[in-house]
Amino acid sequence: MSLLRRLRAIPVSYRVPLLVALLMVAISAVISERVLDRLSRTQESFLDGLAGSYLDGLTAAVLPAVLRGDVWEVFDALDRSQQSYRALSPIEAVVTGADGKVLAATDPTRIPSFSDLPQAYASRYGSTTVTFDRNSDTGFAYRDLVHQGQKIGAIHTAFDAAHIFAERREILATLLVTNGILAAIFSLGGFLLVRRMIEPMRVLEDHMRAAAKGVAEPISPREFPARGGEVASLFNGYNALVQAERERANFAMQLAEEEKLASLGRLASGMAHEINNPLGGLFNAIDTLKTHGKTPGVRDTSISLIERGLNGIREVVEAALATYRPERSARPLSADDLEDVKVLMKPELRRRRQKLDWQVDWPAELPETIPGGPVRQAVLNLLLNASAATPEGGAIGLSVERTANRLEISVSDEGTGMPRYAIAMLSDDDPGPAVRAGRGLGLWMVRRMVDACGGTATVKPGPSRGSTVTLFLPIGKNAKDERSHAA
Repeated sequence: MSLLRRLRAIPVSYRVPLLVALLMVAISAVISERVLDRLSRTQESFLDGLAGSYLDGLTAAVLPAVLRGDVWEVFDALDRSQQSYRALSPIEAVVTGADGKVLAATDPTRIPSFSDLPQAYASRYGSTTVTFDRNSDTGFAYRDLVHQGQKIGAIHTAFDAAHIFAERREILATLLVTNGILAAIFSLGGFLLVRRMIEPMRVLEDHMRAAAKGVAEPISPREFPARGGEVASLFNGYNALVQAERERANFAMQLAEEEKLASLGRLASGMAHEINNPLGGLFNAIDTLKTHGKTPGVRDTSISLIERGLNGIREVVEAALATYRPERSARPLSADDLEDVKVLMKPELRRRRQKLDWQVDWPAELPETIPGGPVRQAVLNLLLNASAATPEGGAIGLSVERTANRLEISVSDEGTGMPRYAIAMLSDDDPGPAVRAGRGLGLWMVRRMVDACGGTATVKPGPSRGSTVTLFLPIGKNAKDERSHAA
């Protein structure tokens, strides 16, 4: 399995040409094997025929002498056969009688007449006419001597087969060298040809790998094939996809900014009310000063009223500016950011007669690893969504808790529950489908903040009804590693 994984890890631009080269080598090996097998069968068939002819002639020559038991005539027939069948390269011939005893042999000093036939001969014969011993490069043949249906003896022969095996080895070497050269040439040619053919696929593969890493670039016109065709259509399709993705991302960013401004519009009327109330008191205090300004007690009371009113107006204005002004520095999150959110939510809560359950236990020491502006905007978006989902007269909640390695921010509501697309926007690995649907852009801003901080988000049902959104923001240098520990 590890070998297969390593092979699959090889790029396609190399894997396909390599497979073609290996296929050509395999084809060459199969062709060589079939040629050698055919040669072997042809040689053996030829030798079977030649040995059969040799045994036929030898049988006709020695059969009368064997019937008479004339040893010398058998010797003479064997000697004459050695001279007549030089093409077979006979080495030895032995004639036995009906009792299995040797009548004559071409080498009587090694196998004398009337001796027992050596046992080695009996074990050398196979099912075919000729049996080969590759260790000694020798062939063996056997023929019964039959007269009127009766076996009267047998002929045992051995002949030199060295030239047969030498020819096989020579042809094998020639095939190996020739097929090896051809296989190498064809493999290299096939490798280069296939690699050239799939070069456009390598270009597309490189661009798709870059796109998977977040850098989607269109294919340059210089990389398009000169003749066009299917590859050019494929490249054009990829470029169209990249362009569409860029337009979608730009459109989503524009919609996100519009969502941000829409949130400000929802608060504008309430903020106007928050500013207008102290303004009325300020004008009354100014009228009082104009009329009774010389009285010390009235003057001090009026000035104090004016000062409190102006402080209230300043708090509302500063909170709005801090929330909707672009960040000019990477300022860390602080308790003041959440207090700004609380001030901005007051008009909306008062308008809908809702209560905010504030459970913010701000840690004494918080590492400067969590950005203030994006988190403040995300919390405000979640609270506005919670307020919109909660019926009038209900309650929403905000809780902040610090653990060993992360900050947990939870926003709860008393609505009917979050829709599936909203849950997917916050918690799915790929929020793309929900973003492309053009819904939940405020939540998408929250998701972008969570991803940028290396955290996670969960959506769970509330204790009685509604939903609870919890943001887990890791703290410390290994913030991105904390994603795996999020509950």
